[in-house]
Amino acid sequence: MSALEARLAQLPAVGLAEIESSGAALQTRVDRKYVVPAAALASLPLTAGARVLEIDGRRTSVYESVYFDTVGLDSYLGAALRRRGRYKVRTRTYADSGDCFVEVKTRGARGATVKLRQPHDGEPTVLTDTAWTFATTSLGADRRLTGPLSPALANRYRRSTLLVDGGRPGVTARTTIDTDLVWIDPATGLERPLGPLAVIETKTGATPSVTDRVLWRHGHRPVRISKYGTGMALLHPDLPLTPWRRVLDRHIEPRSRLSASA
Repeated sequence: MSALEARLAQLPAVGLAEIESSGAALQTRVDRKYVVPAAALASLPLTAGARVLEIDGRRTSVYESVYFDTVGLDSYLGAALRRRGRYKVRTRTYADSGDCFVEVKTRGARGATVKLRQPHDGEPTVLTDTAWTFATTSLGADRRLTGPLSPALANRYRRSTLLVDGGRPGVTARTTIDTDLVWIDPATGLERPLGPLAVIETKTGATPSVTDRVLWRHGHRPVRISKYGTGMALLHPDLPLTPWRRVLDRHIEPRSRLSASA
């Protein structure tokens, strides 16, 4: 058992239904992301006052995602070049249960993340007609797809979810802690692990959560990291990577080494 799992085992549990009914599901939200050494999870007071999501006795779950893009990588380049109307389309599989969803993420007002999803009716690596209709409808007329979508990147990781103080009286928020992240190139099968690092995400309204404030007190600041964008930049060094250059250089792998390995 890892140090994080040992700490999670001491927390009171919360069910998925309670998280959703509390408003902490936050399909429209502000996301803040942090990259921290996995070893720091043993001492950072992230769990103080928190409850941990428990599903069928599990407090840590394995997630698998497949990201879809056009031949011209419109989704990736939209994020890398900070274009308006950028989006992501993916399937997400909860490996422990086998449940799979197709999800569409866009940018809303003031930089908020808007996520829409529905159960997926096919293999995780294939967008069925139902999934395609859902994706195009969710994107709307302002984000017309220029062509078919195919798998561009996959990843898997272990996630723990905390229900925490949302920063205002009566408001709750979510904190997710992702470890053992591995990026996978669907075309070649090449895998690149994140290494001994964890990705912590806070999902709140406009007000920072208690997790944000804990991380700030311990010297951790939000960074730009995208499980799709950063993974693509890592696996394909020829692609532009401006939004993720700093996190790659500082935490994962300097661009000079990426270029040398290409």
